[in-house]
Amino acid sequence: MTVEVVSPESVLYSGDATMVITRTLGGGEIAFQPGHAAFLGALQECHTRVFQEDGSVEDIAVHGGFVEVSNNKVSILSDSAELGSAVDIERARQAKERAESALRGEHDAEAVSALSRAHARLNAAGVGL
Repeated sequence: MTVEVVSPESVLYSGDATMVITRTLGGGEIAFQPGHAAFLGALQECHTRVFQEDGSVEDIAVHGGFVEVSNNKVSILSDSAELGSAVDIERARQAKERAESALRGEHDAEAVSALSRAHARLNAAGVGL
C-alpha cells in the first residue's frame, strides 16, 4: 500500500509500506494493512510507525491531524510532525520535564498537551521514558 505522512512544513514520508500503526482520538492505536476498509479519523499526539517493505520501520512523532485510508493508500495529514531520527532528544527531555513540573501544580490542558508531544517525540526517537 502507499503511505504519505505530510505536515504543513514538508512531506515526511512517501512510499510503499506493509503496515502503519498510529493513534486516534478516543480510539487508541490502530493498524492499517493493505486492503484495509476506508477509514477517516482524528489523530492525537503519538508515535506513528510505518513498516516498510524491506522490514525497516520509519518512526514519526505526529502531533494531531487526520488519517485517511482509501484505495490501498494511507494518508496522514498532521498539524505538526517530525521523523524520529530528527528529534532533538535533549530538547524533548527538557520539554517533558517542564510539562511534568507544570502538572505538579494545577491541572493545565496546555501542559498535558506538551507532555503528550514530548512523549511522542521521545518514543519516535527510540528513547525510553
